[in-house]
Amino acid sequence: MPSGAVLQIKVTLADIRPPIWRRLQVPADITLDRLHRVIQTAMSWEGNHLHVFETPMGAFGRPDTELGHRDEREVSLRSVAPAVGDRIGYTYDFGDNWLHHIQTEKALNGVPGTAYPRCVTGRRACPPEDCGGPWGYGELLVAVADPEHEEHRLITEWLDGPFDPEYLDVDRANKLLTDG
Repeated sequence: MPSGAVLQIKVTLADIRPPIWRRLQVPADITLDRLHRVIQTAMSWEGNHLHVFETPMGAFGRPDTELGHRDEREVSLRSVAPAVGDRIGYTYDFGDNWLHHIQTEKALNGVPGTAYPRCVTGRRACPPEDCGGPWGYGELLVAVADPEHEEHRLITEWLDGPFDPEYLDVDRANKLLTDG
């Protein structure tokens, strides 16, 4: 892959229907620690929890011999998922266990004057941090949608206001990716 190569990837949150996903374009040589920060920004996660990438080359995250995680700073996306169709996993928050499927969709030449990484498109808002994983998120959506639900007021206060599960602001994600 030439210098300036870009990979287009699709990051999909597992076990959520309808799906929540982001299509990202990132430098092919991006390290997994940087990719972690890009995913956090694009999905609107806060980055407060541990994470791991599961790849054909093994598990990468913060180095941890007990967990078997190798150093994510030492491996690039191009080395673990360089070809169209390649897939890796990314789990964020070992308590809530947010599994993301990452698939390489395209290999591109970078466009001069275009800032990478960038979010091309996506669907739906990311679940709030610490809401209990896919199961807890489902319960949260039920409570938020029904003003008569016994947990509605409590959850709305916890969320610090209304929550629209369909809302995604790609421009805001790109501004944060550019500024970050």
